[in-house]
Amino acid sequence: MGEPGVPAIGARIRAERLRRGVTVRGLARDIGVSASLISQIETDKSLPSVSTLYAITTALDIPVEQLFDAVPDGLDEGSAVSPGFAHAIGAPPPDRSADAGPHLCHEDHEILRLDSGVTWERLGQLPAKHVDFLLITYQSGATSASRGELMRHAGTEYGYLTEGELVLTLGFDEHRMKVGDSVCFDSTTPHGYRNEADVPAVGVWFVLEDT
Repeated sequence: MGEPGVPAIGARIRAERLRRGVTVRGLARDIGVSASLISQIETDKSLPSVSTLYAITTALDIPVEQLFDAVPDGLDEGSAVSPGFAHAIGAPPPDRSADAGPHLCHEDHEILRLDSGVTWERLGQLPAKHVDFLLITYQSGATSASRGELMRHAGTEYGYLTEGELVLTLGFDEHRMKVGDSVCFDSTTPHGYRNEADVPAVGVWFVLEDT
């Protein structure tokens, strides 16, 4: 379980789905997964992969960074907290009503754990700025999609690898990133990441989402 007060990703997804009047089966059909998987994610019994998370937020028309924000109206803050969220260094969660800048201490970073050993650490966010500013970690063997499929989503993606190695599949091409390598591409191009090395791959990523 995560730290008390940290938003539950499953409850948040469920709240957004209900707010739009979309059924579990309807959302599952829209993104090509089973209804049982959506139910398991919403009840925090399963963690979404990177590709599934982007598919869900695209289908619900919400920016990814909204999953890190304050609990939406109508969602009980005392409800079960998703095991996908943790808080860096075990400090109390920050006041999410304030801007996450210009200076954000390490202990105030929020961490989102995804399926297959992928971790996103949010490095900052300003209101009305739709950009994912993340420190990403792919453990050895981790992939952005458990079944190996490629993903696509709105926006432009920029990445810089600081540790390890990471394989980017972009369209029909593969790019093997090593420390100091960077990538930038239109995120609507089918793409996926995997770590084939024996050590974690870590990097700083920006995804500028279309508004």
